[in-house]
Amino acid sequence: MLLAYLDNNATTQPAPEVVAAMLPYLTEFYGNPSSVHRFGQRARQAIDEARAQIAALINCPDTQLLFTGGGTESINTALRGLLATRSPRKKIITTTVEHSATRELCAQLAKEGAQIVEIPVDISGALDLDRLSTELTEDTALVSTLGANNETGVLFPVHEIAQLCKQKKIPYHCDATQAIGKLPVDVTALGFDAMSFASHKFHGPKGVASLFLRRGLRIKPLIIGGPQERARRGGTENVPGIVGMGKAAQLAQLWLNSDDHPPKPTELVPWITPKKLAAMRDRLEQSILTTMDQTQINGDPNNRLPNTTNIGFERLEAEAILLLLSEQGICASAGAACSSGSLEPSHVLQAMKINPKYAHGAIRFSLSRYTTDEEINAALSALPKVIARLRAVLPVG
Repeated sequence: MLLAYLDNNATTQPAPEVVAAMLPYLTEFYGNPSSVHRFGQRARQAIDEARAQIAALINCPDTQLLFTGGGTESINTALRGLLATRSPRKKIITTTVEHSATRELCAQLAKEGAQIVEIPVDISGALDLDRLSTELTEDTALVSTLGANNETGVLFPVHEIAQLCKQKKIPYHCDATQAIGKLPVDVTALGFDAMSFASHKFHGPKGVASLFLRRGLRIKPLIIGGPQERARRGGTENVPGIVGMGKAAQLAQLWLNSDDHPPKPTELVPWITPKKLAAMRDRLEQSILTTMDQTQINGDPNNRLPNTTNIGFERLEAEAILLLLSEQGICASAGAACSSGSLEPSHVLQAMKINPKYAHGAIRFSLSRYTTDEEINAALSALPKVIARLRAVLPVG
């Protein structure tokens, strides 16, 4: 009964072209890419082609990309790998609003002796860049921040961060998981030292991701046990997944350029353009704000991803809203997580100092290039009834 899938920051629909590209490597061309025979080398060639497609999307040499089993592994590889080569430096600078892949890893690294410094944000989600600059001291091993926040979509000034780090000769890692495929990202122009991103966030398969490492950057491998990925990540490569990620990157590049290069009238394009995506998000958002009282946008509305809105519903619980929406075939997600049987606002909204009356009822709607007007209409039809029902029977004091 799925009527509207508006949870695309969690995962996206694999593009049909991606699935078609993967199938031969699940059935016919199943050779091991490390084998020397022609059958195995067919798989090796497919990996090389995919690496080139992904490198073109982010504008880097393909030799500076390695494949991993997911965005979390990419982040772990970057942070642990860089920290291991920066001894005796132990200080890691990150932020108060990172994804759990970074946040929980830093908590573990702190137990192992690292010094973790979290840079705060303001109520709009904007990073305190001056504070970050003052923390860039000689004992700093590395800096790692999001490119775009997964809950609010708020963008960080990653180019400025990279430049500050470059001046102090401190490696900068960007978790660009939510940005790749939604915004143009040029790692060369931005000056990143390392960048993590995952296939399934831009219509590729799950279980495969990439890590950009600029040439000359010293890093210790996280997974040891084979010479794969230039001895930077051991283990037989996920050939179908990598092929799918390559095709997804190729499609993402076409999509990002589709506003400037519209299709011919005779061409059928299965997606909306980036401008249309942002306009559709704005229509959803403005309709909610104007038709339902006691609502607010969480995060800077002028500096965020074009597909994301985080809306707080005063004195309600996000879990209850999501359950009732799900019954109506509407998929969204919460800015709150269940812990020990009670809901607490997400660490992101707490770090932003969002009023708890709104933070408890924060819902994230995230669109994709396949989102339709019909899905938006379905959500706008169901949501007012859900909110009215909850406010009548389940007010939070």
